[in-house]
Amino acid sequence: MASMIHLIAAARPNFMKVAPLYHALKAASDFEVKLIHTGQHYDANMSDAFFTDLGLPRPDYHLEVGSGTHAQQTGNVMIKYEEVAMTDRPDWTVVVGDVNSTAAVAMVCAKLHIPVVHLEAGLRSGDRSMPEEVNRLVTDAISDLLWTPSADGDAHLAAEGVPAWRVERVGNIMLDSYELMSEKIATDTTMRDLGLTEGQYGVVTMHRPSNVDDKDTLTLLVDEFEKVSASVALVFPVHPRTRGNMEKFGLLERVKGINGIHLIDPLGYIQFMNLVKSSALAITDSGGLQEETTYLGLPCLTLRPNTERPATITEGTNKLVKPADLSTEVAKALSGDWPTGCRPDLWDGKTAARCLESLRACIAVGPANLQNR
Repeated sequence: MASMIHLIAAARPNFMKVAPLYHALKAASDFEVKLIHTGQHYDANMSDAFFTDLGLPRPDYHLEVGSGTHAQQTGNVMIKYEEVAMTDRPDWTVVVGDVNSTAAVAMVCAKLHIPVVHLEAGLRSGDRSMPEEVNRLVTDAISDLLWTPSADGDAHLAAEGVPAWRVERVGNIMLDSYELMSEKIATDTTMRDLGLTEGQYGVVTMHRPSNVDDKDTLTLLVDEFEKVSASVALVFPVHPRTRGNMEKFGLLERVKGINGIHLIDPLGYIQFMNLVKSSALAITDSGGLQEETTYLGLPCLTLRPNTERPATITEGTNKLVKPADLSTEVAKALSGDWPTGCRPDLWDGKTAARCLESLRACIAVGPANLQNR
């Protein structure tokens, strides 16, 4: 009899982690998979396009949680997923990443005694002012099985006293998505349609409150982007939060008037990665792009004081950069004064297959005997 797996998707980074595992589970005769979209990212331009690009079907359940405070989102996901889990109880639930839905679903499962596995476990920034860090800590504390992407994740969990039998390093599933879509990414025409030349532009993504919610910080970043654009064109798919604050602070028209900066609407996964793979560098405050640039061997300048993905720095092509230093650091990257890096172990596009084998081993022994798998 096939084992029922609930796979939870909530936000765009989740979709890229969910897709390879969904396709692997769907193709396996010993699993039945149901896709639950919590609706935490509800903008059709930014959500539906990713589902389409990644070959994901219409979700079996759409919780339609939408926006709200952290408490409202977390509480609403708990209420709505509990209803699903009680009427259509899975054998295992898989949560991914570090958004509010991740912690909310893990709490529901813990209280209903449904075994739960956390995909992308063990990541730590050490900064509890980030809501994602709190979500990571909560989820890892109550999940039955922890799938880590890299050795630092194993080390963090060991330092927190998590027994080794609850931890299994499976690799970075974000890169499974890239390999899954690599042919479509390569043949996509977004770069050419925007009139860009390979290796002669940078990609910018920015949405974190620490960068976009404060007028002085956002103004400083716009100043730095203008300096950078004098030496390399910048393509900037603008997050709704960032666009709204640019408008609120009177910066949007200024940015639109800078010749070397191309503001565009958010893109689907294939279109965005077509831009990234042919770029000279990336400037970001997100998590996933730090990993994708390391995989592709591209310089990444991360506008944050810390990262929960230190392997991208110690082994890869990523550096943490202060807003005031951005133009100086971009000049270094363009001149070749940058780490060349390598791909960390198990960042090989085969993580989903390892996840399936892990699930099979857990199901064989039962959730109460995971130490014996």
